[in-house]
Amino acid sequence: MNVLEDPSGLAELQKLGLHTVPVLSRGDKYTLGQSTKQIVEFLGLSEKSAPELSPAELQARLDKFMTAALELLPLMPGDRLDTHVPGRPRSYRSLGFHLFRVVAAFLDANQGITLVQSMFREEPDADADTAALVAYGTKVRQRFRDWWASGETAGTRTLDTYYGPQSLHELLERTTWHSGQHVRQYMMLLEREGQSHNRPLVPADFARLPMPQNVWDG
Repeated sequence: MNVLEDPSGLAELQKLGLHTVPVLSRGDKYTLGQSTKQIVEFLGLSEKSAPELSPAELQARLDKFMTAALELLPLMPGDRLDTHVPGRPRSYRSLGFHLFRVVAAFLDANQGITLVQSMFREEPDADADTAALVAYGTKVRQRFRDWWASGETAGTRTLDTYYGPQSLHELLERTTWHSGQHVRQYMMLLEREGQSHNRPLVPADFARLPMPQNVWDG
């Protein structure tokens, strides 16, 4: 359920002492829906939960997603940046920032900083224009490329997150599809605003990633 639109869902979330989604619950037991492995274990399923793509394949996908975003961001009319995306109080400006912010948070986790939810809630300056968003995204992409070139990328490394320890491989997969989902959304927003683009991403680019079925919640 969408707790932004369903008061009963929000009440149930608060009853569990939680302030975030996604979450799976059964009675008074729950697991945060951030890790595919944790979801599979919570539900008692036998499905494979390890990432299907190797760290190198994920790196290439994520780099492609960020490159696509840098191509798409300048196409959005500046006077539409304050418009909210469907179904939630997030502006086009915030979405354009956030799809890179999730990568920056991943890189921070690789420097020994515990990944916490507040990292994802950071916002761009209220008057940030397209050029500022592109500059930020370019900086994050270069930082990501430098990290990959450093060789400190063993997939078995363990990183600390707010939903428990995660292997670098698992967190890289989540970061990749998370950012990719938002680029997918930005493509649709441009079409919604009547802005044509060359569709830099196609369904094959999302293959073998645990992507949400829908572009938007609900």
